[in-house]
Amino acid sequence: MNPSRRQFFNAALGAVLLPATTRFAHAQSYPMRPVRVIVGFAAGQAIDIQARSISQWLSDRLGQQFIIENLPGAGGNIGAERVVRAQPDGYSLLTVGANNYINASLYEHLEFDFARDIAPVASIGRLPNVMEVNPSLPTTTVPEFIAYAKVNPGKLNFGSAGVGTTHHMAGELFMMMTGVKMVHVPYRGTPRALNDLISGRIQVMFDNLPTSIGHIRAGKLRALAVTTKARSELLPDIPTVGDFVPGFEVSAVTGIGAPKDTPTDIIDRLNQQINAGLNDPSIKAHFASLGITVSPGSPDDFRKLIASEIAKWAKVVRFADVKA
Repeated sequence: MNPSRRQFFNAALGAVLLPATTRFAHAQSYPMRPVRVIVGFAAGQAIDIQARSISQWLSDRLGQQFIIENLPGAGGNIGAERVVRAQPDGYSLLTVGANNYINASLYEHLEFDFARDIAPVASIGRLPNVMEVNPSLPTTTVPEFIAYAKVNPGKLNFGSAGVGTTHHMAGELFMMMTGVKMVHVPYRGTPRALNDLISGRIQVMFDNLPTSIGHIRAGKLRALAVTTKARSELLPDIPTVGDFVPGFEVSAVTGIGAPKDTPTDIIDRLNQQINAGLNDPSIKAHFASLGITVSPGSPDDFRKLIASEIAKWAKVVRFADVKA
């Protein structure tokens, strides 16, 4: 090969390798400053607890602070839009929750398209809901509840923490799949709904397991079933709703997202570290104590899960004609 051809070949090879080398170096140096992790709800809720655990893990492993910023409002849409509008550089992340999948069809005039504008980074875990009743209700199983509700159409009230929450949508899905008719009573938050369930003002609720398990163990509420595909280790003797209503499944599926066009190498680096955290025994044990099952996977796995959840809840929103 003569010098001129060798020079041309080397220059062409360098042009091909440079972008890949630059991307690799970019990923290895990320993050170079603190990273904001947006949570669309107030501190202390299950999604916030998961975000803080993973953020602390990332801070320890990547050498920069991953700082939680709580931006509650509009069912989590305020936080989601903040990340959608952020620079796609890996320094603004979103804690993704069931609200994001539901809101995609619940809100008719969102300023963003969640599936299009948020890049999946990694899933974190699945949090079950529990179908529970006031102990005065003469039902101890899901089949008994269905039979009682059909004999008393429209006379049972089910509570939720608000329109569009998993508590609400689980109840709507239950009615859609069983044909029973109940009255939805939305509250401003879970505590008020639980208080009225315990006092008997409402009869049933599909609450997140961590906030109800203490009341269940104390005998103040009766658990009929959990809403996940498998039983919960926290309530091993309680069946699943799906055992009696085939195909019924509700989970508060959480994860981490980033603005679209965030470099793939940064997403892959975050995904690798988050998966490592989810396989850490201390984090797994902490999540298990809350009833959360970790769900490590690839960004593409999380993308498919998001698409599936959005499609699922869109059917329920249409069937029940739910309005934000």
